[in-house]
This record gives sequence, C-alpha cells and structure tokens, in this order.
Amino acid sequence: MNSRITMGLAAVLLLGAIFVGYWGLVLSRQSAPVAAPQAPAAPVVTVEKTVAVAEDQTRQPVVVLLHDVPPFTPLTAADLTVEKLRSAPAGSLSNVEQAVGRTPWRHLSAGTWLNDESFAAGGALARMIHSDERALAVAVDEVIGAAGQLIPGDYVDVLLYLRQDASNLQQSAQIVVPAIRVLGVGEQFGLTNDGQPANPAMSSDDKLKQDQRRIAARTVVLAVPEQLLSRLMLATQVGTLRLAVRSSEEQRLAKYWAGESASPAKLDSANSELFQFTQLALGGTPKTPSSGDHGGAARPAVEIIRGNQITQQTP
Repeated sequence: MNSRITMGLAAVLLLGAIFVGYWGLVLSRQSAPVAAPQAPAAPVVTVEKTVAVAEDQTRQPVVVLLHDVPPFTPLTAADLTVEKLRSAPAGSLSNVEQAVGRTPWRHLSAGTWLNDESFAAGGALARMIHSDERALAVAVDEVIGAAGQLIPGDYVDVLLYLRQDASNLQQSAQIVVPAIRVLGVGEQFGLTNDGQPANPAMSSDDKLKQDQRRIAARTVVLAVPEQLLSRLMLATQVGTLRLAVRSSEEQRLAKYWAGESASPAKLDSANSELFQFTQLALGGTPKTPSSGDHGGAARPAVEIIRGNQITQQTP
C-alpha cells in the first residue's frame, strides 16, 4: 500500500508541475505593457556651432570658377559657384547671374574670383600698364640686368654708354630714361592694374623653378612713358645699356611720370641732360638761325621739313 500511495503522490506532483509550467508559458506570451512616450530631448547647442553660424553670417558671397575656362567661351551656371569669404575682393561679383552668358577674353583658371575686368579685352601685360605707357622688352644679360636680381615691381634708370668712334668723337655715359617700372623679368610678371597676379597660381616647386629662370632671364619688360618710347628704342640700337636699380625708399616712383603735373618739367630736364646723343631728344634737330638777315632787321623765315631735318630759309 505504501508504494502505491507514493506513486500516486508522485503522479499528482507531476501533473501539478506540468500545469504550473503550462500556466507560466501562457502568461509569458501575453503582450508587454506599452511604455509611455518620452518627451524629445532638447537639441544640444555647442559653442563651436554658435561661433560657426555667427561667422557665416558675416562672410560675403563671391562668384568663383569651378574649373578652367578657355578664352572666348561663354560662361554657364555649371562653370560657377558662390563661396563665402571673410572679406570680398573689391569689385567681385556676388551673384551667379551676373556672370552667366558673359565671355572672357583670356584664359581663366579654376578658383579665380570674377569681376568686371575678368571679361575685359587684353592680356596680362596689357593690363599691367596705364593708358599713357607702353610695354617694351629690352635684352639683358647678367651685367645689364643687375646680376639677375631684378624682380617685377622694381624701378630702374636706363643708362647708355657710347664708345668713341668716327661718328662719336667723345665717349659718354648718360641716363636715357629715369624711373622706369619693371613689368616682367623673363617669364615672371608682376601684378595687373587690379592688383591680381599676372601669372596663374602655381605650386611651390613651380615657383622655385620660375625664380631660377628669372635669375637667368635674357629679357626684361619695362613700362615706358609714351613720350619716351622712341628715345629708349634708339638707345637700344646705338650703344650699351645698363639698368640701375633705384631705392625702394623713393615712395613716389609710381607717379614719377604718369599722372603728375610736373612730368613735362621732368621730360624737359631729361632732354637737357642728353650729351653727345641729341638724336634722342623729342624736339628733333634744333632749329638753325637764319643767315639771311639784312641790315639787322629780322625777316620772316619759312620752315622747311625734310624727313627729320628742319631748316629755315628767308624768302
């Protein structure tokens, strides 16, 4: 009997365990209560983000080229973008519509900011001189070019040495043209009238190679006042030239000739200092006095011009 009772109790306990397990499984399958929605977290505003936003509001829009544009090619919206700079260059365009459809007359490199002069005619050299100047190239060597130390932006005096020969009875040295601005040395040029570099942007290695070529350059381009152009041209043909560099302490060299009311006086002074080289004077051959005076009374003379010779004859 005892064994039967024990087995009955075991069976009851087993059924109870199965029931409890089944009930626990049913309870676990019931859906979990929905969590209450939480309020969204407030956005975190950092100091760096605040400074960036404030700085962006102070920047100025500038139209910039996205890639290189060849000359005589109308610009499209795909060629342009707007960048915000801390300070906009003077005269720069601020809206893409201001440049779309316009045609540049010269090659423009990627990254160039645009202004009205970007579409003006003329190359870099033409944009480096004023309306009363002419750009003239002069052959130089290591001695003539100040030992290769000339750079664009320097001011030089052009000296002329004349040897003694049959046509020149006395050797002489003189300043033919003073205070001439150097526009370029070899392939290196300075700034245009709008303050932009005439040479396109280049890497540090290219700049180093350009400086080496500048030292060995054999030509120098000078900005010559129009009224002195013939004089300098003749000087390059009749004698030996030297370029004497003027001091950077002379603050008014940029206006020595151009735009100054005293420039005619400077021109007369330069003409009067010519020695054994009167053919360079802008006034031509001096007028010869008339030899037909009668009784001390001056008679009206007739001026006769034959080429570059001027004579007077009394009728």
